[in-house]
Amino acid sequence: MFRSKLKTIFLAAAITFMAISLIVYPQEALNASIRGLKMWWEIVFPSLLPFFIVSELLIGFGVVKFIGVILEPLMRPIFKVPGVGGFVLAMGWSSGNPAGAKFSARLRQEGQLSQIEAERLVSFTNSSNPLFIFGAVSVGFFHNPKLGMLLALAHYLGNIAVGVIMRFYGKETPDERKGNRLNIRAAFSALHQTRIKDNRPIGKLLGDAVQSSFQTLLMVGGFIILFSVINQLLYHLHITAALAKIVEVLFSFLSFPDSLSIPFISGLFEITLGSKLTSEVQDATLLQQAILTSFILGFGGFSVQAQVGSILAQTDIRFKPFFIARIMQGIFAGIFTVIFWNPVYIKLNGHEQSSHGLPVLGNGEPSQGIYQRLVETGPLITIISLCFYVLFLYLQIKNQNMKKS
Repeated sequence: MFRSKLKTIFLAAAITFMAISLIVYPQEALNASIRGLKMWWEIVFPSLLPFFIVSELLIGFGVVKFIGVILEPLMRPIFKVPGVGGFVLAMGWSSGNPAGAKFSARLRQEGQLSQIEAERLVSFTNSSNPLFIFGAVSVGFFHNPKLGMLLALAHYLGNIAVGVIMRFYGKETPDERKGNRLNIRAAFSALHQTRIKDNRPIGKLLGDAVQSSFQTLLMVGGFIILFSVINQLLYHLHITAALAKIVEVLFSFLSFPDSLSIPFISGLFEITLGSKLTSEVQDATLLQQAILTSFILGFGGFSVQAQVGSILAQTDIRFKPFFIARIMQGIFAGIFTVIFWNPVYIKLNGHEQSSHGLPVLGNGEPSQGIYQRLVETGPLITIISLCFYVLFLYLQIKNQNMKKS
């Protein structure tokens, strides 16, 4: 009872403090809101929407169940999750945060995952997508496209390492002791049975997929804007600098410069700002910047974790294993960055280790071109999609009213 009251007082005090901070720093909060909205408007929404809609359709038509049976001999021995985890892993890697959580929660609601399996799966299927790592971080922040290969390799190997460790989480279920033979006939049977069981018409299925995807992305946008504002307010209230003083003790042990402490604290809240600030530190070597950026990308930031927590709250999947896994992935990603620094970045690309001698970026880099095109066309895609969504909601409400009358 005392703990519950203490939690109530803490939450009330925190939100009151934030409200007062918004009043004291209105212009800074507005600028941070615009920056978060711009990120969602240009990049997040147009890049995630197609994946979300198509994935919902794949689940409804039974394709995911088919993939699950096919990948069962691979996913079960390595990660102790059903074969459908292979689909979630692929979509999580390709589309980025918080896709892994959304699809894990969706499959849990479908009954294709147990609670423990879902908690294992969500712990290693949330990651930054390649477009963000190569386009935004490597090209946009570091102006060094070659660094993207090292960051991506460390990031996704960190995912796999966390997945292998999380296979020991929870008790073994009867399904985990079954045989894992590849059975094509069973896969096609599962595909057909799933489609028959979900007897929604194609129009209804498509409408539900669009509605679910838009609701998730609107929620994601709200969290991006909120944590962008929180991060900015903490900086102006000198709370970030105070926390950075604590981090400097750890950095001194690792021989990292103190100037990386503020980017690190910022990255704990928001990966985009943390990565950008890290790339701007002048007295750190490129290896040190890469290690810190890898940790920030692996940890995901409280903004992404809040998005995931909101999605998981709709199910019985617990958030704590996911949070612990984020810390592990950040550490693994930093370690893999050190391990592959020489064989990947130095030797394969013919670079000499230098703190500031970054290669000049050519105009023909594919990652830069794709990222710039997305930034230019993203707002148009977003506004057109939102218009269609509003029209869809209007027609849906109109049909429901006609049926009632």
